[in-house]
Amino acid sequence: MTHIMLSTAMLDLILHRDDTLQMQDYTGAGYSWLHPDGERALFAVTIDGQRYTSQTLEFANVEMDYSTAGVQHMVARFFGHGIAVDHHFKVYQDTALIESWQVIRCIGSEPTRVTRADSFTLDIPAGAYDLHYYTSDWGAEFTSVHTPLDGAKLLETRTGRSSKGMHPFFALTHAGGAVLSGSVAWSGNWALRFDPIAGGGFRLSGGLHDWEFAKDLAPGEALESPVVVLVVGGDLNAVSQQYARVGRRYWYPRTTLSAKVPVEWNHWWSYEDDHINAAIFHENMAIAEQMGVEICMLDAGWFGPADPGTFWYDYRGDWDVVNTVRFPQGMRPLADDAHARGMKFGMWCEIEALGVKARLAETRPELVALRDGEKLGYVCLGSSQGREFAYQTLKRLIIEYDLDWIKLDFNLDPGAGCNRTDHGHGAGDGLYEHYTGYYRVLERIRAEFPEVVLEGCSSGGLRIDLGLLRRIDMHFLSDPDYPVHDLQLFWGATTYVAPDACLHWSFGDWINKNPPPPQNFNPRDPKLKPHQFDYYTRISMLNVFGYSQKLPELPAWVEARLTAHTQIYKQHVRRFVKEADVYRLTGQPERDGGGDRWSAFQYRLPDQSESLLFVFRLPGAEPVRQICLQGLNPALTYRVIGYEGEDMGAARGNDLMQTGLRFDHLPEEGSALLRILPLRAV
Repeated sequence: MTHIMLSTAMLDLILHRDDTLQMQDYTGAGYSWLHPDGERALFAVTIDGQRYTSQTLEFANVEMDYSTAGVQHMVARFFGHGIAVDHHFKVYQDTALIESWQVIRCIGSEPTRVTRADSFTLDIPAGAYDLHYYTSDWGAEFTSVHTPLDGAKLLETRTGRSSKGMHPFFALTHAGGAVLSGSVAWSGNWALRFDPIAGGGFRLSGGLHDWEFAKDLAPGEALESPVVVLVVGGDLNAVSQQYARVGRRYWYPRTTLSAKVPVEWNHWWSYEDDHINAAIFHENMAIAEQMGVEICMLDAGWFGPADPGTFWYDYRGDWDVVNTVRFPQGMRPLADDAHARGMKFGMWCEIEALGVKARLAETRPELVALRDGEKLGYVCLGSSQGREFAYQTLKRLIIEYDLDWIKLDFNLDPGAGCNRTDHGHGAGDGLYEHYTGYYRVLERIRAEFPEVVLEGCSSGGLRIDLGLLRRIDMHFLSDPDYPVHDLQLFWGATTYVAPDACLHWSFGDWINKNPPPPQNFNPRDPKLKPHQFDYYTRISMLNVFGYSQKLPELPAWVEARLTAHTQIYKQHVRRFVKEADVYRLTGQPERDGGGDRWSAFQYRLPDQSESLLFVFRLPGAEPVRQICLQGLNPALTYRVIGYEGEDMGAARGNDLMQTGLRFDHLPEEGSALLRILPLRAV
């Protein structure tokens, strides 16, 4: 009998090895998450209709890999019933975060069918638990649900997009305070199950959704299940900080530009499709340069027939056709102008999509995703032809237009995906193969163009997951950008994504004829007050900072104020966005007027040398709030000052954490941006 320990200062994951391999202990945040009489399996797979686990398959051996600094990577091998399963665990130094997934291979002489693959399974003890998760839809991302875990519960999406319906995340809080969180690192359909077990307790499992899924493996073929990330911590902030630390160090790709956390201007909401043209874009770039913008983005509206009324959505896929009425000289002069001004240039592309009027469906019918003969509206990247089309198209755009950044959108629900059988995938695994194919395309582009930023977008924030975030630089959080919505998004997204991997814009001036009712910002409104504009703008400074405004039409005072905020962000704030741990000091605001009506976030640098504090008073908030800080040294004295002359005096760390800072001067839609500077030991 042998014990295998995957341990850090924050976690003990102990496996018991004899004739098989089973979980012996899983302790973090002072709580053992392992049911003493549970199954103790590591994973579960359903093969040819039969469920197998690490307990029922034959155990072969374990290999340990320490080649990546700070990472323990274990591969445990099992076999039986015509399959071999390599189970992977990764544990990260100074965290209580683990990754779990499998590679399932057919080793028999006959094909075998996989219909379910749970990347993890964990039996937890009986107890009182609060289950926290997020529902999601267009303009309604990161809507929190809290419910007692007192029966079976299924979290899932079947839409074909990881964040359409629900976000791939949960946080389970024990009555004693310890938190177990999980996230499925997968961009398609996923499931997380919470099933009661005999004698009390629950079996947690999940990963790839088994709905409408079947993967037929020929002898020698393999299936890799999605990674599931599990984290334990003393509270939600502790959990979120671990996701961010590991993401920044090990997961997120970074170019020179994305590592800078640049200030972005995007034309979209102010001009959309049929109001943008070359002259307007050049005019905006000239002003953006003076304001300190670092990347100018041309969103949809650049492609399609030479017709001023062309609707972008209809022609997605025809990326070789530039709308020459709007852009008579093509795209390259825009890039050249941006670069001559010392800025970067990027473009929008929905590389997977296929509009109803796109010629591509007729000229390249072999690319079209079909289900039961009906078009699904996208190019199937489960086929080698589809992957090559996507790669060659992106490569051409990058080279011809000298791109520094590509915004990759996806505005449809593929459901269970393509079931054509002439694409190199089977009838039951089209969606799975589409996403593995998409990942391969992104990896290929990344390898050839390592300095091009890849931004993920999907009808705003409907595909936000840690699988895609290992191939792109950042996620766009949502299409709407009104203030309380922005705060709700940021509060939720950063429970599993670091701020420097989140991009959202400040309150935008929409040209849209039918915007959401709260989307009513008008920078030319004579009733607009400076404190309101500061509030709107500082919310976007919480993450990668961007705005979508008609820059030539901004009133002089608004332009000056936005320029000042841009400089403060570049000179002071963004180092916190890309490095600091984030503490939510208040509850989540809700876009419908509920939730906490004060919103405060503290950023603490890793060396604890300094903190940054954002405070927002929302409409309907009480006039006074004490904001208690976290993570300070109780014995140090700290000075609290702003970037524009504010001075709230000095206080001991213990007082700032126990009593807090009193905010009694902010109007509704008011804000504060403050530095917390340690002065001396006492």
